[in-house]
Amino acid sequence: MTAVPEATAVRDTTAASGTLPRRPRPWEAPPRPVWEEKPSRAGLAGKGLVLLLACLGILFPLWIVVVTSLSSRRSIDEAGGLVMIPKDITFVAYQELLSGGQVTRAALVSIGVTLVGTLFSMAVSVLCAYGLSRSGSLGHRWILMVLLATMFFSAGLIPTYLLVQSLGLTDSYLALILPSAISVFNILVLRGFFMGISQELIDSARIDGAGDLRILWRIVLPLSRAVVAVITLFYAVGYWSAWFNASLYLNDQDMLPLQNVMIQLVQKQEAPVGLGQAIKTGELSGLAVQMAVMVMALLPVAVLSPFVQRHFRKGMLTGAVKG
Repeated sequence: MTAVPEATAVRDTTAASGTLPRRPRPWEAPPRPVWEEKPSRAGLAGKGLVLLLACLGILFPLWIVVVTSLSSRRSIDEAGGLVMIPKDITFVAYQELLSGGQVTRAALVSIGVTLVGTLFSMAVSVLCAYGLSRSGSLGHRWILMVLLATMFFSAGLIPTYLLVQSLGLTDSYLALILPSAISVFNILVLRGFFMGISQELIDSARIDGAGDLRILWRIVLPLSRAVVAVITLFYAVGYWSAWFNASLYLNDQDMLPLQNVMIQLVQKQEAPVGLGQAIKTGELSGLAVQMAVMVMALLPVAVLSPFVQRHFRKGMLTGAVKG
C-alpha cells in the first residue's frame, strides 16, 4: 500500500478543516465575484423601483410642460398655473409661435448655427484627431500636449471677449461658432477610436496609392460611424443649447437664437413680438407661450437622441478605452 506524502496529508487536512479554500474540481465551475452572480428577486424588484422613480422624476416635469403648452387660458386659470391633467387641448400657442415673429426667426437662427457649427466642428475635429492618431505625423506629440494643456488652463472670459471684439466678430453669427468650435475632449475620443483601427489596413491602402484624405474618407470614417455619430450629437446639442455667447457678442435682438429668446420670455414674463394681441384678447395665456417655447427648444434633442443612443456604448467606451 502506497504511503501518502506528509505534505499532501497536511494540505488535505487543512483544506478539510476550513482554514484554506477548497480547490474546485475539474468538473465544477470556478467561483465568480459577487457582482457577477444572478441577482435575487428582491434585488431585481429594487432596481426596477429605482428605475421607475428615476423615469417618473424625468418625465413628470416634461409632462407638465407639454400639457400646459397645450392648455387654454381657462384651464390654466382654473389650475392656478401649471396644468397636470389635460383639459381643453388647443394648439393656439404653437400656431402663434410658428406664424412668424421673433420666435420663428430665433428658431431659424438656432437651426442655421447648429447645422453650420456642427459641420465645421466635425471637420476640424476629425482632421485633427486623425493627424494625432498617426504616430509618424509631424509634431503630433507637441500638438497633443498643447491641446491637453487647454483642458486645464484657459485665457478667461475677458481676454476671449477682447479677442472676439478685435477680430470684428461682434454682432456676427461667427461669434456663436468660432469661440466654442473645438472640444479637446471630443478630439481625444476620436483619436482613441482612430488609433484602434488596424495599421495593416491603412498600410495596404497606402501601398495601393491612396493618400491620407482618401484613407480617412474611404476607410477610417466608415469604420468609425459609431463614434462619429456620438460626437456629432455632442456638438449639435452644444450649439442648439448655447446661449452664453449670444448674450455676450450679439446686441441685435433680431439675431438672437431660440435659447436666448426663451430666457427673456421666462425672466421678463413677457410675450414675444407678435403675440401680445392674442394674449390681450384672452385667447392665449402667457404661461402657455412660455411652455410652448420650452417644448420647441427641447424637441430636436428629444427626437435625435434615440437614433444615436445605440452608438453611445460602442462609440464612447471603445474610443475612451483604446485612447
